[in-house]
Amino acid sequence: MIELKSPKEIRQMAVTGQFVGELLAELRAVAAVGVNLMDLEHHARRRIKERGAESCYWDYSPSFGRGPFRNVLCLSVNDAVLHGLPHDYSLRDGDLLSIDMAVGIDGWVADSALSVIVGTPAAEDLKLIEATEVALEAGIDVALPGNHLGDISAAIGEVARRYGYRVNNEFGGHGIGRTMHEAPHVANDGRSGRGLKLNPGLTIAIEPWFCRSTDKIKFDKDGWTIRSADGSRTAHSEHTVAITEAGPQVLTPRPGNAAPLA
Repeated sequence: MIELKSPKEIRQMAVTGQFVGELLAELRAVAAVGVNLMDLEHHARRRIKERGAESCYWDYSPSFGRGPFRNVLCLSVNDAVLHGLPHDYSLRDGDLLSIDMAVGIDGWVADSALSVIVGTPAAEDLKLIEATEVALEAGIDVALPGNHLGDISAAIGEVARRYGYRVNNEFGGHGIGRTMHEAPHVANDGRSGRGLKLNPGLTIAIEPWFCRSTDKIKFDKDGWTIRSADGSRTAHSEHTVAITEAGPQVLTPRPGNAAPLA
């Protein structure tokens, strides 16, 4: 079932989204050579507790994971792209780190992710991150009332191909609101004009992720961390977005990338 949110409910989600965006920007600044992944995890736990928010990840037990997940962040390094399990690892120069988080405040959830290079960047890694960010923007741009879910998917897939990357559709975006994962599924490739019609009040997480040289994935023994099947590097970008009469509204803006509330 898809629940359309009222303007008031979207404003409530935006409160959560602002916190998520600010904390992600903070974590991106904290991530540096020598910083342990568990330091980032505990930093986020502290901030979430101070805000009176609740992590959507803690105790999460989906069918694909080896639950329960007992962390508030997904931290995926280099060839890991999704659901990276925080562990005792100190970041090294040139590491590509993806940070994903979702929290709830007063019963409303927001979800967002970004990728960052720690220390000295390699050109191919910058290109990979850029591709996910451009694809995210392209998906948001067509998240307009009257368009279809397939328009978002097609826009993401077109960017991937333009940059020379293949798309895996096993994991993608999703509806969001009262819980982290709601209907509909938002694929990272598809056909324009197909699928669910976008109506005002629909709230979705759009999240393109690409591997440098494959569209195949594999799972770590931890039951959570998803990696590129060939060991190539990966990147992931995500925003929570509301479809409004005025157009798409990013609910998880980061400092310096603010969006007005509906």
